[in-house]
Amino acid sequence: MFRRTFIAAATAIALAPAAFAGGHSMDIVDTAVKAGSFNTLVAAVQAAGLADTLKGEGPFTVFAPTDEAFAALPEGTVESLLLPENKDQLISILTYHVIPGKVMAADVMNKKLEVTTVQGSMASVNALAGTSVMIDGANVVTADIEASNGVIHVIDAVILPK
Repeated sequence: MFRRTFIAAATAIALAPAAFAGGHSMDIVDTAVKAGSFNTLVAAVQAAGLADTLKGEGPFTVFAPTDEAFAALPEGTVESLLLPENKDQLISILTYHVIPGKVMAADVMNKKLEVTTVQGSMASVNALAGTSVMIDGANVVTADIEASNGVIHVIDAVILPK
């Protein structure tokens, strides 16, 4: 159930740009909640104890995997990560999807660089193609969904700390 809800939540981010562009007075968490289908993502963030942080001043850049990305995970993975005994692993994965600061797609176009995630590991950003951005092999499918404390980029794969 959590996996399906998370998948639906990721889809909402992909549809959010039109709804939130220009009116980004909500923080990252509120933007996800307002989208209406990020219930599992919000539940994961809450289970990890990260909601207050992502509602904080920021700025943050969040890479949000799509429903297809989470559907590709082995059965039971999301449910397992939401168990209290796996909180540290959940925190590690969620914070690997966050970069401190507000990084817009235009900021990295025609560049290849390593960025430090909130989790502490380095992630590879590649925008050498000039028309697309990738992070650790995941494609940014929708970029620059602005929030009051940062930006959300939708990606097509779950990225994991090295």
